[in-house]
Amino acid sequence: MSAKASFSIRAARTSDVPRIVEMTEPLVEKRVLVPKERVTYYESIQEFLIAEDTEGNLIGFGALHVMWEDLAEVRTLATLDSWRGHGVGSALLAKLLDRARDLGVDRVFCLTFEVEFFTRHGFEVMADQTPVDAEVYVELLRSPDEGVAEFLDLARVKPNTLGNTRMILSL
Repeated sequence: MSAKASFSIRAARTSDVPRIVEMTEPLVEKRVLVPKERVTYYESIQEFLIAEDTEGNLIGFGALHVMWEDLAEVRTLATLDSWRGHGVGSALLAKLLDRARDLGVDRVFCLTFEVEFFTRHGFEVMADQTPVDAEVYVELLRSPDEGVAEFLDLARVKPNTLGNTRMILSL
C-alpha cells in the first residue's frame, strides 16, 4: 500500500453489517471490543460511518451514539490492521465529531484502549466521577444501553469493559 493510500467515508448501509461483524470478530477475541449481537449492528446502522478504499472494500468504521441532550459516545471505531497509520481512524473520528456538533452535542465520550490516539484528538481521561448532574444521572440509570452503563461506570458492566479507559472531549 502506498503512503498516499486513498479512501472515502460514507454513511453505513445494512449491507455493510456482515463485513462489520467479520471485522470485529478478531477484536472481540483479543478483548479490544465488547461482543455485540448482529441484530445490534442492524438496529444501530444509522449511527455508523464506513471507510472504504478506492475499490469499495470496507477498511474501517465507527459509530456515534447519542446518550443525552449534550452527550454522545464514539463506539466501535476500528480499522483494518493494514490501514492503521494511514489516517482512516482520524478521518472517521473527525466525521463522527462533526455529526455530534450537527446534532447539538457538547461532549463526546469513548471507552478505549487507544488512549494515545484519542488524546491526540483532544480527549481526556475521565475522572472517577461521572460528569453529569444528579437528575441526569438518575435518568441515564433508566437506560438499558450498555454504553450508558459504561459511561456511568456502573459495577454491573465492569466485567465487560475489559479494563479500557473512559475518555471525554468537550466540543
